[in-house]
Amino acid sequence: MTDILVVDDSPTELHVIKGMLEKHGFQVFSAQNGEEGVKIARNVKPDLILMDVVMPGLNGFQATRQLAKMPETASIPVIMVTTKDQETDKVWAMRQGAKDYIVKPPREKDLIERVNGLLRA
Repeated sequence: MTDILVVDDSPTELHVIKGMLEKHGFQVFSAQNGEEGVKIARNVKPDLILMDVVMPGLNGFQATRQLAKMPETASIPVIMVTTKDQETDKVWAMRQGAKDYIVKPPREKDLIERVNGLLRA
């Protein structure tokens, strides 16, 4: 089974995204902030991470940068899933190590296609 970590401070967003992924056979782990996301990623070593940007404490950009710099998590692809839809945000996300960028709310078909695309890459 494929493990996916969803990092988002919104319980509603976590529930919705988790439901979409589980419906397609993924095992989902969740974290409610960047610090917790980095910790879980180091312990679980998921196959992919979906990362929100705007979170208290360590934001998604900072968490993604940390994950990209640590040898044990550097190979885990990160997809940013956020309300921030400016081109500069997308560019900055990629510079931090993200592999893709989805603007909330994600459409299930698009989310699953992108997840599967990165898992096959």
